[in-house]
Amino acid sequence: MNNLQRRNFLKLAATSALIPATGLPAFAFKNKAADKKTVADFRGDGLNHSPAEYANLLARLTETGSIMPDNYSIGGCVEELEIKFAKLLGKETAVFMPTGTLANHLAIRSLSGNNKRVIVQQESHVYNDTGDGTQVLSNLNLIPVGTNKASFTVEEVDSVVKKSESGRVAAKVGVISIESPVRRKQGEVFEYEQMKQIAAYAKANDIKMHLDGARIFLATPYTGVTVTEYASLFDTIYVSLYKYFNAASGAILAGPKSIIAPMYQNRRMFGSGLNQAWPFTAVANYYLDGFAERFVKAVAVSEDLIKKLSTNSRFEIHRIASGTNIFRLTVKGMEAKTFVENLKSKNVIARAGGPTPNDLMLQVNESLLHSSAAELESIFVKSLS
Repeated sequence: MNNLQRRNFLKLAATSALIPATGLPAFAFKNKAADKKTVADFRGDGLNHSPAEYANLLARLTETGSIMPDNYSIGGCVEELEIKFAKLLGKETAVFMPTGTLANHLAIRSLSGNNKRVIVQQESHVYNDTGDGTQVLSNLNLIPVGTNKASFTVEEVDSVVKKSESGRVAAKVGVISIESPVRRKQGEVFEYEQMKQIAAYAKANDIKMHLDGARIFLATPYTGVTVTEYASLFDTIYVSLYKYFNAASGAILAGPKSIIAPMYQNRRMFGSGLNQAWPFTAVANYYLDGFAERFVKAVAVSEDLIKKLSTNSRFEIHRIASGTNIFRLTVKGMEAKTFVENLKSKNVIARAGGPTPNDLMLQVNESLLHSSAAELESIFVKSLS
């Protein structure tokens, strides 16, 4: 976290202190059948519910009878969540999608129209992790830029646009797709000033903009840029429902009605008009309420923990440049797999990983609200034995 990001975080943390905490009921974390008594789980962006915990949560959420079912992903609590996200993201409307892969695909497909060239990050999910789905199924021509980087520049965009238009058969770039934070770059964010310049360039050249914002809610405490500010630069935005809103699956795609309204039929065309989506949206809706405030508090716990661990000569902290909720911890004199087992015996869950056998990759999430930085530091130190 650089000085600017730290100032932004402190400002947000101070602001969140003025907002009444939206505490999660005990059943969100505990379950009589499993009762893991986990102090913290550093393995992902969310809470990693077991099937039993998820089923228990659904049962408790439906006890009041306020969860209304949908009909082929239309209406009920699905529509309730769509309306809520559209407002949060500052968009006209939103639609539920069963996966982020489909949300990205249909957004880019619809935005491109007859202009099939699409600029994407070389490190993006769309380019690397979808089996060339947009190319095979929608005849889109993805042009990757920003080799081995989270960001690319407006100059790179201009170069691609001009080269496309100068061919013997001129071709126009229809869409610029940006992912932020970037999973393949360990949660690094796309540089915001470049993002704004690219958005302005796209508007001036009649190019549409799509944001793969699967993890965008995780960025704000580290950058000071609100989710609405990010979304305002793009025609459409996708947000994951399972990464940190803890649904079993699902995604939200938001944008103008002209783009989103036909998605109900496009979704069905791709075999994704689920008969019942309420088990996903009910849980996501539950965790969405108050998430921003809770996550700021979780980040505060993690920053305090990092500060405490940094004073111990057995630990070395590695921050990711322009990073968000992921950091690397090197344990000197002990292999990470042994340290992970020691942590597990004290109800802290982590995962070994990194360039050396002594490394752990730790992810900040809401589970850190179960304890304090001091308690976690004590567990980490005791686990050195």
